[in-house]
Amino acid sequence: MGHELTRAVLDDWRTAPIDKKLRAALNLIEKLTLTPDQIESGDIDALRAEGLSDEAIEDAIHVTVLFNILDRIADSLGFEIPTAQGFARAADVLLKRGY
Repeated sequence: MGHELTRAVLDDWRTAPIDKKLRAALNLIEKLTLTPDQIESGDIDALRAEGLSDEAIEDAIHVTVLFNILDRIADSLGFEIPTAQGFARAADVLLKRGY
């Protein structure tokens, strides 16, 4: 089921069979990434209404910001995207040793 769920989320997180808290967090992540100037207090209130803690909200924001910074640096420096095999090897290492 893991691969199918991952594929469903990557295809469209809005319709994937995921927890409402995760869906709410992904909504914020998308907004932070695409239209950060449109974030309002109501966005955070909506996450709290779905049951996310302030700590979970802060974690989502921090991870999103750091990923977006690294992504933009990688783009500006012309980093190459690994092949599927390269991603699989890296995933194996991370699963065995952690981040």
